[in-house]
Amino acid sequence: DVDPRRGKMMAAAQDDAVRRGEDVFNAAGCLGCHTDAKGGGKPLAGGRPLETPFGIFYSPNITPDPATGIGNWSLDDFRRALRDGEMPSGEVYYPSFPYTSFTGMSDADIADLFAYLKTREPVVRPNRAHELRFPFGWRFLMRFWRALYFERGPLQPLADQSSEWNRGRYLVEALGHCAECHTPRNALGAMDRDRNFAGMRGGPDGQNAPNITPDPAGIGSWSIDDIVTLLKDGQTPDFDYVGSGMGEVVNNSTSKLREGDLRAIAV
Repeated sequence: DVDPRRGKMMAAAQDDAVRRGEDVFNAAGCLGCHTDAKGGGKPLAGGRPLETPFGIFYSPNITPDPATGIGNWSLDDFRRALRDGEMPSGEVYYPSFPYTSFTGMSDADIADLFAYLKTREPVVRPNRAHELRFPFGWRFLMRFWRALYFERGPLQPLADQSSEWNRGRYLVEALGHCAECHTPRNALGAMDRDRNFAGMRGGPDGQNAPNITPDPAGIGSWSIDDIVTLLKDGQTPDFDYVGSGMGEVVNNSTSKLREGDLRAIAV
């Protein structure tokens, strides 16, 4: 017989995991990338196009549908996707899926995110094949790219920094994957880590991402409160509002974060 008290404790623990997973989901911006909003797609059912110099990538279905989503995935499958950039089949993902940042996620956050995704509405929508220029459609070439540019996580805290700073670093570099848009890339699409957050011209969908380093050419003149306000409301210090890709990030992600996390990001 199952102890009813143990059953209630397990259910409560699962509920807590789902609640924490929703916070992870919001910080990671999963909704925006995995929903083809312009095409009328359902949440997380994939199919959103991402135009790049290498061709068009389409995001996959991450609903719990067992046939076309991740409903048949195990937690180990999910962890391997985020930490190692590998599919359950063993094939590797293109870095249009930012596992190069998500690899820094903690095991606990990965498990909580998986618990949350399992509660979402299952949607039957087969994944759409990428439309890539020759020879980038040869997925096996990614093995060589990864040997050059992929550094496996998780991200480790720095002992000489405060807990707030380390929390902010984790949110920026792992969960929020800010560098993926705000860091210049080389001819092979790898981030130039020597110019982290220095801005990128002609990024995803042809958009330019600004310099967000504390250099005067970036956001060096901004206060902590200025950054928090932008992340919360989308308003810049000169009373303009972000639009385009960053507007979407604010709407789907940063505006949903807790005040403490927003301040940690700013710090």
